[in-house]
Amino acid sequence: MQSRVTTSTLMKMKQDGKKITALTAYDFPFAGMLDQSGIDIILVGDSLGMVVQGKENTLPVTMDESIYHTSMVSRACSYSMVVGDMPFMSYHGSIDKAVENAGRFLKEAGAHAVKLEGGAAVCPAINAMASSGIPVQAHIGLTPQSVHQMGGFKVQRDEERLLQDARDVQAAGAFSVVLEGIPSAISAKITKELQITTIGIGAGTECDGQILVLHDAIGINDRFLPKFVKKYADVAGVAKQGIEQYIKEVKAGDFPSKEYEYK
Repeated sequence: MQSRVTTSTLMKMKQDGKKITALTAYDFPFAGMLDQSGIDIILVGDSLGMVVQGKENTLPVTMDESIYHTSMVSRACSYSMVVGDMPFMSYHGSIDKAVENAGRFLKEAGAHAVKLEGGAAVCPAINAMASSGIPVQAHIGLTPQSVHQMGGFKVQRDEERLLQDARDVQAAGAFSVVLEGIPSAISAKITKELQITTIGIGAGTECDGQILVLHDAIGINDRFLPKFVKKYADVAGVAKQGIEQYIKEVKAGDFPSKEYEYK
C-alpha cells in the first residue's frame, strides 16, 4: 500500500521532475474513487458553492459548509493529501481568527493542509498559519473570490506582479501555490524560479502539477466550461441513460421482476 502524500512527497516530486495530479471532490463517494485511483491531491474547493450548491459564484460558501464537505472527503482518503479551501472572508480579518479557521480544517475536518487565495496581501496570514504548524497552499493569478474586484473571470497577464506574488507566498511559508488563468510562458518562469510546487489550472503544461474541477473533467457539469477544461468522460450522459431506462421499466411494470423480489 502506498504511503500518504505529504508536503515532503510533493517537494520530492518536483525535484525528480514527476508531475503532480490534483482534482476537487466534495463528498465521500467521489473522494473514495479519486483516492483509489491514485490522485495525489484532493482539494475540497469553495467551488462547491457553484458545483454542488448551484450558486452563481464561490462567495456565499461558509466555514461550516467547508468543514462539513472536507470531513466527508477526509474519511474516504488513505493516500491522497486532502486540502481544505478557506472560504471568502474566513482569513481576511484578524490574523488570530484566520489561524483559528485554518486550524478547524485540520482539527475538525481531518484535512492535511489549507488553501487560500491572494499574493502579498495574505502573506501575514500564510506566515501565521505556517508558524502554527498548518501547511498552506497559496493561490495566485485568477482568484475567484476576487471576481468582483477583478471585473470578472479574466486571464491575468501582469508578469511582474505575478512573479512577485509567487516569491512572496513562498517566503511567507506556503508549501505550494496554485496558478490560475495565467499565460503558460509566465507560469513556466514562476515554476522555474520557485522551490515550492506549482499547480496549474489554465496555466499551461510547465507547472509542476495540474488541477481541474472533478465535475467538469468527468462531464457532470452541464454549464459553461472554461477553455482550459478537458472533458475526460460523460458521466452525466451515462447516468441520464440509466435513469431514463429505470423510469421506462417501472412505468411498464418490468421492474422489479421476480429476481429482485424476496421469497
